[in-house]
Amino acid sequence: MKELRNLFKDMDKILLITSVILFVFGLLNIVTASSRAAVVNYNTSLYSYFFKQLFSLILGLILSFIIITKSTKKYSFWGTVAYVVVLGLLIYVKMFVQPHNGSQNWIRIPGFGTMQPSEFSKPVLIVVISLLFEKFYKKLKNPNISHYDMIGIILIVGLIFPAIIFIEKDLGTAIIIVVIFGVLFITSPILKQEKLKIIGLGIILMFIACSYLMAKTGSLLTPAQMSRFDFFNPCEDYYDGGYQICNGFIAINDGSLLGVGIGNSKQVSYIPESHTDSVFAIIAEEYGLIICTFIFIAYFIILLRILKLSSRTNMIKGKYICLGVAVYIFLHFFINLGGLFGIMPLTGVPLPFLSYGGSYTLSLVVSLAIVQKIHIETEREKIKV
Repeated sequence: MKELRNLFKDMDKILLITSVILFVFGLLNIVTASSRAAVVNYNTSLYSYFFKQLFSLILGLILSFIIITKSTKKYSFWGTVAYVVVLGLLIYVKMFVQPHNGSQNWIRIPGFGTMQPSEFSKPVLIVVISLLFEKFYKKLKNPNISHYDMIGIILIVGLIFPAIIFIEKDLGTAIIIVVIFGVLFITSPILKQEKLKIIGLGIILMFIACSYLMAKTGSLLTPAQMSRFDFFNPCEDYYDGGYQICNGFIAINDGSLLGVGIGNSKQVSYIPESHTDSVFAIIAEEYGLIICTFIFIAYFIILLRILKLSSRTNMIKGKYICLGVAVYIFLHFFINLGGLFGIMPLTGVPLPFLSYGGSYTLSLVVSLAIVQKIHIETEREKIKV
């Protein structure tokens, strides 16, 4: 009990409290946002999605407790194990799972619903790449030795996940992972001239790959993926691709300053995936602009606290893990709301803390727990570099 009190004392309280508030708010809002899906579409209890999300949060809390009580010195072993497991799950999905809505994402677990391995790949990749940066740090900074073997390992480890996920036609998740890896690579200890060479080579290889796909299939994307790029003026294309975004606009507009009240959403009956992709539209309709402003402030606080820890931690892996988690959260926030507001394609990316989704919620909770563990060890100055 004393150790738990000490752990709590050394946590980032602002980050912890803000995260808990958003998770609780998101959990409670899911009751309304999922009401049509639960009762009308699937003929289940009104609280069906609420309890599923609650289960994911409780499981995440248990894993978080384990994470914050274990030293980051053990991350090399457990990170490798997690990477191999997630890689195995992604290969299993590709080989044995039938596509659903144009992509192969889910593994159905009888009695527990579904699991999305591609969501787990994000925090696992962040941790493993950060560990590689720490392992190779001194050698990568040394200009007198060759680094291409180490850089090759980093590139292979960093690009296997998004390559498989792209083949599974989950474009949104693949892009997010590539961007996370890209940011970590650009800020890595790899020498500047080597980064430029690798980026140039990557552009050339991407051009060749795109040319090959165009020659073979006539298109880089599936028809379903291509249709998402027609996001301009969605209300003028209401019955042919603009339905979801346009109804999101209506919900946000109806919410005005103070909202229509909890449980009074009308657009929940018209917006597809109102508890996942478009959950913010329901929040804006029911709670209004003022509460939405506080939600934006909460996101800003969380990102600021994580980036602040990244800049001051004395662990090399800690710097990159925190940076990766911050990029991870920001990308989900930006892509989800960008699609909802009609400034970019709607990709089905969940909104952090607020969207329903067991795999994503579990991944996010674990990511924040790892950040807290880095904060704890930084406060105690256990690891010096």
